[in-house]
Amino acid sequence: MKRLIILALLFFVVVALSPLLVDEKGYILIAVGNKTLESSLLSAIIMLTLLGFVALIVLKLIRGGWRISLSGWNKVIFANRRGAIKNLHKGVTAYILGDYQQAEQLLAKSAEPSQLSQLAYLMAASAASKQSLVSNTDHYLALLDDEIAFKSAGLDAIIVKISLLLEQQAYVQARQLVDQYHKHIGHDARLLTCSLDLTLAEKNYPAAIEHLVAARKQKSICDARIEQWEKIAFYGAFNAALNAALNAGTRQGDQKALSDYWQALPRKLKQREVVLFAYCQVLAEQNIVTPLTALLLPALKKDPSEAFLRRLQGLQIKHADELIMQVQKQLHNNHQSAKWLSCLGHLGLSSGQWQMAEKAFNSLIKLEPVQYRQADLHAFAQALTEQGKHQEANQVWHRALTLG
Repeated sequence: MKRLIILALLFFVVVALSPLLVDEKGYILIAVGNKTLESSLLSAIIMLTLLGFVALIVLKLIRGGWRISLSGWNKVIFANRRGAIKNLHKGVTAYILGDYQQAEQLLAKSAEPSQLSQLAYLMAASAASKQSLVSNTDHYLALLDDEIAFKSAGLDAIIVKISLLLEQQAYVQARQLVDQYHKHIGHDARLLTCSLDLTLAEKNYPAAIEHLVAARKQKSICDARIEQWEKIAFYGAFNAALNAALNAGTRQGDQKALSDYWQALPRKLKQREVVLFAYCQVLAEQNIVTPLTALLLPALKKDPSEAFLRRLQGLQIKHADELIMQVQKQLHNNHQSAKWLSCLGHLGLSSGQWQMAEKAFNSLIKLEPVQYRQADLHAFAQALTEQGKHQEANQVWHRALTLG
């Protein structure tokens, strides 16, 4: 713009000065070989000025055309990539909305052209896994083998791949990846989570229990997840201890191995309810009454929480006479306690005392306001069914359906 203004000023200066040069025309002679070119000074200045303007206009046109040409070529060359990125965005949206079939197709289609193949193949594999398409998932995971490198993709892509392998129950491949990046387990809670899930799937309970020490220190892992791991890990470990003496061929040896394992646990672990009830579940399943009663009876003599009693209700204790007597003592002090009525009903059901269970549940459902749970109604209906009271049981089942 500045150049145009300067040239315009020069032009007007020339125009203004040209009358002054009329009387002093001047003379220019250019000789090239046998040819000569003659012109007055004024004519030469005017011609040069006009040529300058023409050259400037031509240059502007050429530069503008070059820019238009580059823009056009850019649109042609990168049109495929832009379309692929658009499909990638649509695929991600379809994945979020739960349309996994559409998401898989769009993501797989956009992987290579978009130059975001790692992201596209990971999400396509996940979408295929959500549809239980094992072959498709394996195909995308195989493509990822050539795409994912830790230095370029980072740990995120590795964790996603391990998670997908776990969903596919491809534990050998998952183990290879976890072992390859095991140094990062202590620094990344997500990789620790994958490692724990894999270890439990492999039924390597001692290793899982060791991982749990680190998991409890991770603030990003919720307590419910840790309790779930603890329940599976310790239940498996207790069963393994119980079976450790099978070769000896004596039940007493099995019980001693189980008891020794429990006693060897740190005190803090034995105080965790989920660990305690994992042990109690094994005892109840094996009908080992004495140590089971010795563990639960002191807690019932106090004022245990509803959560503790609900865990107790989940145990199938066939010989629960001492526990039932203690619960009845608690009910004697507070005969309208919903948690104790529910506990008595479940203990009566698991020990085969149908009438006791029926009476306890009947009292529970009469309490106002409503304090029973769906699990109580299911147990109530089962107790009625065991006594042949099918019509009443059906009514209770119907109430359970409406409650849930």
